[in-house]
Amino acid sequence: MRTGKWLRRIRGAIGMGLTWAIAGAFLGFLMEFVDPNGEIADIWPAVFAYPGFLGGVAFSAVLGIAGRRRRFDELSLPRFAAWGAVGGLLVSLVPAALVALGLASTTVPVWQITAVLVGPLTLGSAIAAAGSLALARLAEAPASLEGGADVAEVGPAEGETRQQLEGR
Repeated sequence: MRTGKWLRRIRGAIGMGLTWAIAGAFLGFLMEFVDPNGEIADIWPAVFAYPGFLGGVAFSAVLGIAGRRRRFDELSLPRFAAWGAVGGLLVSLVPAALVALGLASTTVPVWQITAVLVGPLTLGSAIAAAGSLALARLAEAPASLEGGADVAEVGPAEGETRQQLEGR
């Protein structure tokens, strides 16, 4: 594969990660209203942004493998959400992988950490993936409304003249 294609994919994965991180940070800012005194945690934007970034990158990798050679209009929302859930599942395994590699340690059994993360990250990533597809489709919709071959064929209706259409 060409270097340019790999760079484009990496840039897309980072872009997806940043998009999901921004959405996570926004969700975290909303959480600040639920916990205004910081009694639970006072870092809600980061709590949601970091997993959002990792989830977006993981989803982008899953999409690159599973959705290869397909356009957005060929993909269903449930399939996209399922791929997002797979990305979230992969992210929930990151702490276990860090412990297994000796890069992190914990006093809590790693299976308990993973069990706590699996549900929210899988569900959140599925929702974010479905939202990403909906947003992509919304972004494509105005492009289809721009002038094209169909618009060039538009002319006066039967019984009208071009002067009537032009307001003369």
